[in-house]
Amino acid sequence: MPPSKPLCDQSTPFGAKRERRKEARPGELLDAALDLFVEKGFAATRVEEVAAHAGVSKGTLFLYFQSKEELLKAVVRHNISGHFKEWNNEFEAFQGSTAEMLSYCMCAWWERVGATRASGISKLMVCEAKNFPDIATFYQQEVIAPGQALIRRVLQRGMDRGEFRLMDLDYTVYSVMAPMIFLILAKHSPGVCVQDQVEMNPKKYIAAQLSTILYGLSVPPGDLAQSPKKARA
Repeated sequence: MPPSKPLCDQSTPFGAKRERRKEARPGELLDAALDLFVEKGFAATRVEEVAAHAGVSKGTLFLYFQSKEELLKAVVRHNISGHFKEWNNEFEAFQGSTAEMLSYCMCAWWERVGATRASGISKLMVCEAKNFPDIATFYQQEVIAPGQALIRRVLQRGMDRGEFRLMDLDYTVYSVMAPMIFLILAKHSPGVCVQDQVEMNPKKYIAAQLSTILYGLSVPPGDLAQSPKKARA
């Protein structure tokens, strides 16, 4: 009895399969590199391990990336810095209040970066930047500076629209960045950043940080009835 399906499916020739496999290799190498860099650190990871993890030879890796440093840069661009154009376009199109925009930015950043495998890049940079100044400079230029610029645009929008008070943007940007960095560190080092019995809920954490950023800790004038001392009286 002849086979129910030809041994060689003419609709998907062998050459096409090889071409698709070739096109997929850079992404597979970037995924493998991200896993190993975050797990072992940049210094301890060898390119041979990355190639093996991706199922290719060391020589194949070097066809796409000239060095381990270039591989790390490609990982950062693929997962984070390559998206800033898209994120800035979202800023231009946003229609809500600036408080809503800031909330959207923090939540979207967590969903797209913090809650994903890419969050390990921030942890990696915190651990490795001091020993690799060239990589630290690259990360500063391609991630930190564009990220700060985008946050500045949000805060400036709020001031221009009369929604936010005047502020020193050079330092206020850190009020937005610092809580998100802590959230990533808590994710990757829970026993160090938070108590073992505390389960960090990212949505509640971001809501609490956003409330503090927008309203501070003081009870607004005329709203003293909400303070515990007034309530007890």
